[in-house]
Amino acid sequence: MNFVFISPNFPEAYWHFCDRLAANGVTVLGVGDAPYQELRPELREALTEYYRVDTLENYDQVFRAVAYFSFRYGRIDWIESNNEYWLEQDARLRTDFNVTTGLKSDEIEKYKSKTLMKKYYKKAGVPAARCAAVTDLAAAKRFIAKTGYPVIVKPDSGVGATATYKLKDDADTAAFFAMPPETPYLMEEFVPGVVTTYDGICNSKGEVLFAASHISPTSIMDMVNEHEPCSYYVDKQIPPEVEAAGRATLKAFGASSRFFHLEFFRLTADKKGLGKAGDIVALEVNMRPAGGFTPDMLNFSQSADVYQLWADMVAFDEARHVYDGPRSYCVYAGRRDECDYVLSMDDLAGRYADNGKIFTRMPDALSGAMGNQVAICCFDTLDQVNDFLRTAFEEK
Repeated sequence: MNFVFISPNFPEAYWHFCDRLAANGVTVLGVGDAPYQELRPELREALTEYYRVDTLENYDQVFRAVAYFSFRYGRIDWIESNNEYWLEQDARLRTDFNVTTGLKSDEIEKYKSKTLMKKYYKKAGVPAARCAAVTDLAAAKRFIAKTGYPVIVKPDSGVGATATYKLKDDADTAAFFAMPPETPYLMEEFVPGVVTTYDGICNSKGEVLFAASHISPTSIMDMVNEHEPCSYYVDKQIPPEVEAAGRATLKAFGASSRFFHLEFFRLTADKKGLGKAGDIVALEVNMRPAGGFTPDMLNFSQSADVYQLWADMVAFDEARHVYDGPRSYCVYAGRRDECDYVLSMDDLAGRYADNGKIFTRMPDALSGAMGNQVAICCFDTLDQVNDFLRTAFEEK
């Protein structure tokens, strides 16, 4: 099996995907813009060959890289980056090289357009917030007259909470339209809720091989725009209502042979038209692993190896490894360099030495949402999680 991995060196942890593929007997062919000598040794060992391009933004260069691999190694069986940023390019490459193990260009829109996603949520029976295309101020006012403030405006196609804003009143709305966006935007009613996810891997039949759930007490939008402390934790178990909504959503979208990251709201208050406090409401679908160190956190929490499970799905279309170890809450604290904390990172790592898993820095490209300083720990109880977060974020 010939697998072309796009950008195998970023995020840095993605070398694990290549390593597990190689261990499963897959020929792993990397395309990236980093010099070969700068790749970590474990990644170089996993790659059969690496083709460097000047920039992954240049489709012609990436196309030539895949064409070279096709000429040298024969038919390409998989093309994947596991990265939202390259989702459309991956699909275009699969289309051009007739690779059938993944989304093609004519299938990608339902996973990119937040408006189109709502059609599939309806099919899944999962309620979703009302929305409208952002065209002009008059249209916005008509929508707000139906929903009231606040409202959320965001790109119809975008990653996470990038360029997403909460408009609280007429002044915010007027300011937004004073410099209208060049790309298609949508306006959505505000949903009072906590983001709860359904993360995992499904095979070619859409069967879930692995799943877990993480919870973000603070919205990603506020982490990005307000520089609120970044924290979230992987739950020990998936709540049954989250499991049901996740599986129904995967079925409605026809998801297959993918790592998935499905986001929902758990309502913190009754919301007319959506449900009662505690109900699950749709947010958005992502056909890739959750960002940052979340794959590692899934491993720590569930005593699993999601990199291996994904590689098993690719090579065998099933899970060849069973993980039944203890489960814990795995919590992330993303601290910001501009804050003056009571404990230094070294002191924090020392205090939680028995629970600590990762103490490091987040790459600058991801630090806007995720913070600069990363502290990841595992605990048995939510009280311990909350105590850790209070300690990690305490400022002088």
